[in-house]
Amino acid sequence: MEPRAPSQQETSTPSSMEKAEVLARKLNTAVRDSNVEYVLELLKEGADVNSKVESGWTPLQSAVQADNEELVRLLLDRGACPRARKDNGGTAFIEAAMVGNVSILKLLLDYGLDINDHDDNGFTAFMEAAWYGKEEALEFLYSKGADVNLRRAVSEENEKLHKGGETALMDACRKGHLSVVKTLVQEMGANVNICDNKDRNALIHVLREGCAKKRYESAVSIARFLLDPGGIDVNSKDECGKTPLILAVEMQSADLVEALLEKGEIDIDDADEEGNTALMVAVEKDDYDIAKLLCEKGARTDVGNLIAVANRNRAHNMARLLRQYHARVPETFEDWEPNSKRWRDQLKKLYQTYRPMIGKLKTFQYIQQRIQNTSQGGIYLGLYGGTEVAVRICHSTEGDKEKMFFEKCGNCEHLLKHFQFEKARGYMYLCFPLWEKNLEEHLQEAEDPVDYKVALKMIFQAVRELHSLGFAHQDLHPSNFLIDLGGKIYLADFDNKRALIEGKKELVNSDVEALGRLVLYVLTRGRKPLQQVSTEDLAADSPDYNEALDLVISLGAHDDRGLEGLSKHPYFWSIQTRFKFLKSIWNKIKDLPNQKAIFQAPNVTQSSPYPSWTEEVDQGVLKIMTKPKKGKYYKYKDDVTDLLRFIRNMDEHPDTRITKKIGDHAEYFLRLFPALTIYVYNSLRQQPKYSHFVDIQDTSL
Repeated sequence: MEPRAPSQQETSTPSSMEKAEVLARKLNTAVRDSNVEYVLELLKEGADVNSKVESGWTPLQSAVQADNEELVRLLLDRGACPRARKDNGGTAFIEAAMVGNVSILKLLLDYGLDINDHDDNGFTAFMEAAWYGKEEALEFLYSKGADVNLRRAVSEENEKLHKGGETALMDACRKGHLSVVKTLVQEMGANVNICDNKDRNALIHVLREGCAKKRYESAVSIARFLLDPGGIDVNSKDECGKTPLILAVEMQSADLVEALLEKGEIDIDDADEEGNTALMVAVEKDDYDIAKLLCEKGARTDVGNLIAVANRNRAHNMARLLRQYHARVPETFEDWEPNSKRWRDQLKKLYQTYRPMIGKLKTFQYIQQRIQNTSQGGIYLGLYGGTEVAVRICHSTEGDKEKMFFEKCGNCEHLLKHFQFEKARGYMYLCFPLWEKNLEEHLQEAEDPVDYKVALKMIFQAVRELHSLGFAHQDLHPSNFLIDLGGKIYLADFDNKRALIEGKKELVNSDVEALGRLVLYVLTRGRKPLQQVSTEDLAADSPDYNEALDLVISLGAHDDRGLEGLSKHPYFWSIQTRFKFLKSIWNKIKDLPNQKAIFQAPNVTQSSPYPSWTEEVDQGVLKIMTKPKKGKYYKYKDDVTDLLRFIRNMDEHPDTRITKKIGDHAEYFLRLFPALTIYVYNSLRQQPKYSHFVDIQDTSL
C-alpha cells in the first residue's frame, strides 16, 4: 500500500512545537523592547516564561540585559528560573553585574544564588562588574562576600593551554578602569601579585593593553598607581617572556620606564623569548629618549646588533648614542646539542638566546622554560657552566635553608640533591641535575613495558633514605619522583611539606601508608588518580598478584618489618629466588619432629591455598615422582609440607621425562601454585621460632 499524502490542512497547520518557538521568540523580543503589555499578552497566550532563544537566552536574562527591573520582577513572579543558564553558562545574576544594576542583583541574590558562581569561561558576577567598570555593583557584591582574589576557573583542557586564572583586578586593569583598580586594591585588598595561568600579574595585563593607543593614558595611570606603593613584582613576565620594563618601552612611555628603573630590584638587561632587551626594543622603535635613559642606567650595549638596527632606521643620533656607550657586534653561538631528549628544543632555545648571566648560570624564568609547577613557584630549565640543570628560584633566606637540607642528601642515592647554586638581588638559584620526566608522566606515556620491581625498589630506598635523615615526606605523589635520562628515580620535595620525625611515629606511618597507595598506582600504570586506586585494580592474572597484594596490605597495616624489612618482601624476588625459597624450606624443616604442625599452628592466620594439590599437579609427573626410577615408593599427601617436599625432590632429582612435560620447573610451579610463596613466607614469619627461615637474599635486582 502506498503511503497517504498529507492533506493541505495538515501541511499548513503549525505544530505545537513550532507555536511554542514562535511565542518564545516573540516573548524575548518583547522583553528586549521593554514592552510590558505585550509581554503580559504573550504570557496569557501560553508563552513559556523559561523558554530559550538563540544562544540560550531566557526572557529573564533579556530583561536583565535591558536593565528593566519592572520586567525582572514580573517574570520572577510568573515563575522565571533565576538559575537558568545560557549556552555559555551565563546566568541572569552574572548579566546583572555587567549592567551594574544593584537592585536587580539584590533581588536575584534573595533566591539563594551562589555569589561566586561562574559561567563556562570562569567569569563570576564580581569579575564582570570589574570588567565593565560597574563600581557600585562591585562594592555591593564585595559586601555580600564575593571572593576578591578568585582566579578564573576554566576547563582542564584550557588549563593545559595556560588559559584562565585571571582575577577581577586583572580585568579592571585590562579595561583601563582606574577607579575600580583603586577600589579593588585599597578597599578590598586585591592581591597585586596573583598570576594567571600564563604567569602574568596585574601589572603585565595593564602594560600589554597600554600598547594600544586608546588604552595608553589609562594604562600609564594604572601602572603608576600599582608601582607607587611598592610590593608588586616588577620582574614578572608575560607569555612571551616580556618584562614590565620591555612592555613600557614598547608603549614608548618614558615616565613608566623611569618609574620602573627606580625600583632597585629590576633587571635592566632581562630579555624576552626572542632575546630582545629593553634597549634593543627602544632602538628598534627609534625612541632616543628612552634609549638614552636606559644607557645612562647601565643597560648593556654589547647584545643585539644595535648599531645595525639604528643604521637601518637611518637614526644617526641613535647610532652616535650607542657608540658613545660602546655598542659593538654581538657574539655568535656555536652549534650545540643537549643530552636531554625531552627538553632538547627548549634547551637549544635557551642556549641560542641572549640572557643575562647569574654567575655561571643561564636561565629564563618564564612559562615556556618552566618544567614543573610547585606551590613554592616554578622549576625552570637552566645551563650552569654548560651543564643542563633544573633551577628553583627562591628568596635568599629560604634558599639557605633549602640548600642545607639538600646538602644532607649528598650521600643518598635516590634523594634529589643540588648540583650548584647562585645568588643575585636577594634571590637564590638552586640548580639540580636535570630530569626527563616524573613518575606520573613516565607511567602514562611509556610505550615499552615498565619494570615495576626495579622502579619500586628505588622508590622504597628513596623513602628509607629520607626517613634515615630524620624527615617524613608527607606528599608521596608520583609527580615528586623524578626520572633521569638513565632511568634512575629520585625523590624531590619542592613543595617543602617534609617534617621532622623527632619520635613522631605517626609521620612515618603516614608515609608508609602513602607508599602503599603509590605501589598500587605504579602497578596499575597510573590509569586512575592516586587517591582513587585500590587493590581491586590489581590484575588478578599477574604472576606477582599475590605478592603485590600482600605487600600493599602490609604497608597499610604498619607492619613491624618497617620499610627496611618490606624492601626484602617476596614481591621483589625473582621467579628463581621464589622457587629456591620453596625448595629451601623443605630442607630446613625435614628433620623437625613436628614439621606438619608448622603450617597448622594457631598463629598461622590462613589455611593452605591448595588443600588438593595432588589433583592439580600434572598426574604423569606425580606418578613418576611417586615411584621414581631409583629410591623407594612414596605417596604424597595433600598438605603443604608434602608439596614443598615434592617441589624439592623433583628439582633435586631431575628426570628428563618430567622436563619434557612441564618445561622449566620454577615457571611451572609458580604458575600452577601462584599463592604458595606468600603463604609459606607469611606462615613462617608469624612464628618467632621459624621466622628466620624466610631471611633470603635476592641478588637478581
